[in-house]
Amino acid sequence: QVQLGESGGGLVQAGGSLRLSCAASGRSLNSNVMGWFRQAPGKGREFVGYIRWSGGSTYYADSVKGRSIISRDKPKNTLYLQMDGLKPEDAAVYYCAATPFGVADYTQATTYPYWGQGTQVTVSS
Repeated sequence: QVQLGESGGGLVQAGGSLRLSCAASGRSLNSNVMGWFRQAPGKGREFVGYIRWSGGSTYYADSVKGRSIISRDKPKNTLYLQMDGLKPEDAAVYYCAATPFGVADYTQATTYPYWGQGTQVTVSS
């Protein structure tokens, strides 16, 4: 089992920056892929990006590529999502998720069995 808890959401002006955190506990994350997703009102859960915990390789959705960086602090068991140049369309509840490495498609929400409770990001124009 992996327990996840996000923090760092809030209200930010368009063009601003935000860093979200996801604290993980439970079993070792070394064999996991950690993902970030978001969900706006009335929409489905959208892939943002993921990182392979052990090697640190990352992959991003086109909608955030170049504006976002996913990183992790292994000793702290914490995942981060740094977002710059925020746009009103980035407003959503942001979730972190975990899945064992080896599953095929890490861009799909259904791939991840472990989820945090989410943190709200609001972007004012």
